[in-house]
Amino acid sequence: MPVFTIETTYRLRVYRQRSYEAETFEAACALAIADEGWDDEKSDVETSGDIYVTGVWDGRNTAYSGTALPIPSQFGEQVQRKADHFEVLLGLLKVFAHIPDTGPHDDLFWRRRIEGAIAKAEAILAGAPDPEGSGGAS
Repeated sequence: MPVFTIETTYRLRVYRQRSYEAETFEAACALAIADEGWDDEKSDVETSGDIYVTGVWDGRNTAYSGTALPIPSQFGEQVQRKADHFEVLLGLLKVFAHIPDTGPHDDLFWRRRIEGAIAKAEAILAGAPDPEGSGGAS
């Protein structure tokens, strides 16, 4: 039976609470973002993110030394999966926003792409695997 080395990860929320003096709360937010000191950080283990796959290799104990295998998007981080698919959906919207009102269109080609993008978006929201034939959308 084949053996695979799988690396999984989860995001741990690390935060700090500091007071900043500024003219507006937007200016205070900018100061907080620019502040590089984290000596008073706290970890919030109660709200850690979901576990996702960050690496797959052929063989036992082969992380970063064996042949890396591509990771299907349904095993990736949910937030990244949404962000990646957002680009596909945005691209489709841009194309349809610029289609002229007159002339023949290859409706079947675009309908398949749109339906595939919608199916994948619904799978992402449901936390399900990518649908078969999702129109080549990443």
